[in-house]
Amino acid sequence: MAKAAESSGDPGTTTPRPLFAGLSDISISQDIPVEGEITIPMRSQIQEFDSSTLNESVQNTIMRDLKAVGKKFMHVLYPRKSNTLLRDWDLWGPLILCVTLALMLQRSSVDSEKDGGPQFAEVFVIVWFGAVTITLNSKLLGGNISFFQSLCVLGYCILPLTVAMLVCRLVLLAEPGPVNFMVRLFVVIVMFAWSIVASTAFLADSQPPNRKALAIYPVFLFYFVISWMILTFTPQ
Repeated sequence: MAKAAESSGDPGTTTPRPLFAGLSDISISQDIPVEGEITIPMRSQIQEFDSSTLNESVQNTIMRDLKAVGKKFMHVLYPRKSNTLLRDWDLWGPLILCVTLALMLQRSSVDSEKDGGPQFAEVFVIVWFGAVTITLNSKLLGGNISFFQSLCVLGYCILPLTVAMLVCRLVLLAEPGPVNFMVRLFVVIVMFAWSIVASTAFLADSQPPNRKALAIYPVFLFYFVISWMILTFTPQ
């Protein structure tokens, strides 16, 4: 310690300066501008703003929904394995088809309640209750499809039977007879098979392999009941 004190007191040695001792003497001129800016990319925000449906008009919204419904109708008319109905599901198409079918099944007579003809509410309840029952059965069997996706598929696949009802109404304008009935029977059978094929094309893959028959059988009964109402319909 004494030697260290003596060496520090030696006039030939220099005392080391602190490391940041000279920084206090440095001054920054106020005239030097601070350049640079922080920018937020606006392209993604503009795209999100443009794609938002809150800014479009009511006409554009209606046309967009109608185009989506029309595309799903085409998938039913040309059934093939696709996830379009499952991915972009909606209930507008099933509602339109159900209301149209119920209106066409209405009898023209005032006393339709007495002649056993189906009423609008009866057809509406049968269609939606049947679709809900099939959906619950599919879920209980372990299907990997959501509730509303199943309702969407079953509702859209009523389209062939709605076309069959329209054809039968036109055929019934002619004189009743065996030929008239055979034409209606042929049309209903073809459209019934079309509805079965279209619905199974969308729903078959969502069921376990060993339970597909149990899932398709209620679908068969559902469209069979609707087909029977169409075939036995008489306008008076």
